[in-house]
Amino acid sequence: MQNKFRIMEACTPMLMDVVRQIKVTIPDLSQKIKEAREKDGRSVQVLATSAGISTAYWYQIEQEKRQWISEETLRGIEQALGLDLGVRFDD
Repeated sequence: MQNKFRIMEACTPMLMDVVRQIKVTIPDLSQKIKEAREKDGRSVQVLATSAGISTAYWYQIEQEKRQWISEETLRGIEQALGLDLGVRFDD
């Protein structure tokens, strides 16, 4: 029985996640988002929904209550506003 267990154990692949993180600091990003929203004219609720985030989260970003946001969130905001905020990752 012990040998059968070892054979099964050897055949079961072990999965491991690999995570890559790159941090980029962007001056005045919150202000740029707020100005773009105000210029856009649509409500925060409409834009946030389009970006895939909550209205509260959008306001937290604008009010600099968040120290960081994911690239996915940033790209969602850009898409909702129809603009490119110029954030690039060197890789």
